[in-house]
Amino acid sequence: MLKRFSVSLEEHLLDQFDDYITIHGYSNRSEAIRDLIRKKLVNEQWQQDSEVVGVVTLVYDHHQAQLQERITDLQHSYYRLITSTTHVHMDHHNCLEVTIVKGNAFTVQELAEKMIALRGVKSGNLTMSSTGDDLH
Repeated sequence: MLKRFSVSLEEHLLDQFDDYITIHGYSNRSEAIRDLIRKKLVNEQWQQDSEVVGVVTLVYDHHQAQLQERITDLQHSYYRLITSTTHVHMDHHNCLEVTIVKGNAFTVQELAEKMIALRGVKSGNLTMSSTGDDLH
């Protein structure tokens, strides 16, 4: 059930928000506001060490000695968090590894930081999301 409420904004801030809506392809202000609220709530779930989901993305040189083994060792150490892993050969030297994780936020972040910090990882990122249980 939807409920209406009003929001008062300075004209300049509303103009910026309308530009944001256009740039990001929202169909209306309500959709944009709902999305911004959900993003804030997801961020709070991560700060409160709630159960969350995330994606750890790594790009690395597969010629780096022992790197693949170190990645695998970390994944085995945190196997309870790992839902799925996909490995893609991007070219002769570079690989993309995507690991989908689910667990308490602090432990997920710990795993991601350890993976990203491995010598030979060229780029790494943790994309944080929610299990969706508390978002409607």
